[in-house]
Amino acid sequence: MKKLTLMLGMLVLALSFAVTDARAQGGAAGRGPDPSTVRDPDLEKDSMKSLEAVRLYFRLRKAYVAALDRCEEIIAGNPTFSRIDEVLYYAGASSLNLAERKGKQAPKKEISADKYRDYAREYLGRVVHDFPDSEFRELAQKELTRIGESKQTTTTKQ
Repeated sequence: MKKLTLMLGMLVLALSFAVTDARAQGGAAGRGPDPSTVRDPDLEKDSMKSLEAVRLYFRLRKAYVAALDRCEEIIAGNPTFSRIDEVLYYAGASSLNLAERKGKQAPKKEISADKYRDYAREYLGRVVHDFPDSEFRELAQKELTRIGESKQTTTTKQ
């Protein structure tokens, strides 16, 4: 009888530890991964195709209006895109080229050169400040140095 009671007591004790361990692990497992790091594969694929179009417009066709429009679509539709630093760089460089009236497309008439320059500072500033390890950071910094950082970007930096 004593032996049975002792075995039953040890079994209850072992089960109580197992339940405690399961509850401790269940909290983290129940929440899942951080939502800011989860990317929709279909949205990533669509954004990557759009980025390829941006590269084509920017590099080969010198169609900076089309490149900027595509960049803005990606930024608005998929702000957690894995290559958002590259998209921001192309958006800034396209804006700067439009401000300087470069390329084969005329800038939009309702947007002034100063406004395009402000857009360039905003996009390039985001690359420099938000993505310090980006391969596009140095290029963005070079362009920002050339056109000068805005007061808004400088105060954000502090």
